[in-house]
Amino acid sequence: MEDWAQRILSGDVRAMARAATAIENRTPQAVPLLKELFPHTGRALILGITGPPGAGKSTLADQLARSLRGENISIAIIAVDPSSPFSGGAILGDRIRMQGHHGDAGVFIRSMATRGHMGGLARGTLEMALMLDAAGREVILIETVGVGQDEVEIARLADVTAVVLVPGMGDDIQAIKAGIMEIADLFVINKADQPGAARLEQELHAMLSIAPNSHGRQIPILKTVASEGQGIAEALAAMRAVKARVRRDGAQLWQLRLRELLRERLLDLFPPGDLEAAAREVAERRVDPYTVVEQWIARLAQ
Repeated sequence: MEDWAQRILSGDVRAMARAATAIENRTPQAVPLLKELFPHTGRALILGITGPPGAGKSTLADQLARSLRGENISIAIIAVDPSSPFSGGAILGDRIRMQGHHGDAGVFIRSMATRGHMGGLARGTLEMALMLDAAGREVILIETVGVGQDEVEIARLADVTAVVLVPGMGDDIQAIKAGIMEIADLFVINKADQPGAARLEQELHAMLSIAPNSHGRQIPILKTVASEGQGIAEALAAMRAVKARVRRDGAQLWQLRLRELLRERLLDLFPPGDLEAAAREVAERRVDPYTVVEQWIARLAQ
């Protein structure tokens, strides 16, 4: 385990890939490895990219990666993809769109399947980011799956969360419904060469002026045409400025992360068959859900 950790700390790509697989498959070796690596984390800039499907998140991530590599910055991209209905693995659309980085040792790309996990991320995304942080990747880009309604988990993980919107898709309504006003550190209006971009920008400014939880935050609104590489340098500069300006409370952030880790570990303690059987009994009204939970807690206490 120590040798494996040392190889990751030295930036060994094969060791990183093996660790990524262990983390995603939740093998017994994953947790001891993460314990070894954790003291070496906390250095990477984690950028979250979220927004509705079709907004161009993958193209934006690809262009940000190009810009960062132009500065000789080592990066990692975690692309959270939908799960295949056949294999349960990730549908590798994002990795296919980022083929331009193939062969560049300074770019590590990993696709993760949601496997039914809600919130736009996959189980193990936090652990994956920590491993890549320890491996010396200076910037970690995390692209959410694009469900459009409940992608708020990224705010617990990223240093800077960019919400990507596009004209003509009703994104102003989506933003209100998803509570994105609370998690966005900046907005990126992609495909800004299309009609409606100026109107969308005006609507965002109007919503920000009345947002109850903005607390006076200045949330930048950038315009890009990611497919043409337009506005990428300005978006990256804005992300860095947000990181420098917004000082996140590390203890508060880790409180949210620990809550999620605890929830996942507790669920892992119960075989799926037990959950299915209990769900069937509750659905048939043979037992109430509160008694089931109390029984599980008592079981854990033993």
